Amino acid sequence: MSLAGKTLFVTGASRGIGLAIALRAARDGANIAIAAKTAEPHPKLEGTIYTAAEEIEAAGGKALPLVVDVRDEASVQAAVEQTVGQFGGLDICVNNASAIQLTGTLQTDMKRYDLMHQINTRGTYVTSRACIPHLKRSANPHVLNLSPPLDMSPKWFGPHVAYTMAKFGMSMCVLGMAEEFKADGIAFNALWPRTGIATAAIRNALAGEEGMRRCRTPEIMADAAYAVFNKDARSFSGNFLIDDTFLYDEGERDFDKYRVDPSEPLMPDFFVPEQMPPPPGVSLAPAKESA
Repeated sequence: MSLAGKTLFVTGASRGIGLAIALRAARDGANIAIAAKTAEPHPKLEGTIYTAAEEIEAAGGKALPLVVDVRDEASVQAAVEQTVGQFGGLDICVNNASAIQLTGTLQTDMKRYDLMHQINTRGTYVTSRACIPHLKRSANPHVLNLSPPLDMSPKWFGPHVAYTMAKFGMSMCVLGMAEEFKADGIAFNALWPRTGIATAAIRNALAGEEGMRRCRTPEIMADAAYAVFNKDARSFSGNFLIDDTFLYDEGERDFDKYRVDPSEPLMPDFFVPEQMPPPPGVSLAPAKESA
């Protein structure tokens, strides 16, 4: 398995899961277009497209930092064209950029509603649409959306219907585009974490530093994404994957290495269906209890 010479277009790649996916590919010598908004340092958010580019180059890849707002179709289109011009083609699109607010209907103003839908669902659609003509010319083209299985349980909608709709919109892109572009051999898959992932969203918006200790590291998502990209695109498409179950099927057995703090129980993520339990021998309890 190798992504040497492959070109990835990754939204939201200046930090977190997007950067981890980029770095995993960079270790093979891949080309990474870092499509994100952060060009200047932010007081609450680590990393910019330029610091991400430095990390990618240090890991062995080639980086193209691009200031991109996925809400702006022209911005996305120009960035994709620049990527193809720089690296000669495009093999993988990762729709990672996302916005979150876990509030009920009356507490979610329309500005925030629009932001989540413009970045999550519409941004995924716009970015995929811009990449598809170039992906058609790739030998093994993949689109990966960081979005959940389509589990239509009321418990996922009741507490934060606006956010759920926006994330499920990303998953509906997988469902529809996998079918639409089957004959072109482009794979469309969704990847979602079973647990919280230690990112700025957890620290700043959801659970603070204490919550970070109950997370897995972004590397579990990066390793899962890497395995997806090395699958045959024509035969592996339309899947809704949970990180640890998919990696278990790929032969991984050591999941404790992904824990931020092995002494803490893991925080379950939203949207994981009850019929998708952890793989054999994998527990969300503290590692010392599950050993």
